[in-house]
Amino acid sequence: MKIFVKRGYEPAAKSDGFRVLVDRLWPRGLSKEDAHIDLWLREIGPSTTLRKWFNHDPARWAEFQRRYHAELKQKTALLATIIEQAKTGSVTLLYSAKDEEHNQAIALRSFLLNRRSSSHSEKLKSKRGNSGR
Repeated sequence: MKIFVKRGYEPAAKSDGFRVLVDRLWPRGLSKEDAHIDLWLREIGPSTTLRKWFNHDPARWAEFQRRYHAELKQKTALLATIIEQAKTGSVTLLYSAKDEEHNQAIALRSFLLNRRSSSHSEKLKSKRGNSGR
């Protein structure tokens, strides 16, 4: 599964694959034509309460990720949209924050990749469990 993260203001590239904006709010000053977005999943972004609490404060990053991951567990249909696209090609999660290390796209990518690896581990355990032991 190839999932990348990129600031929405950066020029689109063919290597981006399917481009998904994961902000609840449209990026300021970015036209829809310049954005080259395939899908805007505003509902997958952190809740307004969480977004305002975090306020892009790196000191709150670990707690933000924990809370956001808890919110994401309730958004299985939206997550499935990204996962299905990633099965057939690259997906780039787009965000508008200035901080390239502490934003919801980074946290979402981490959640998706961890979910995939834990799902893969569960399948392996299940196969081992069904081997007649």
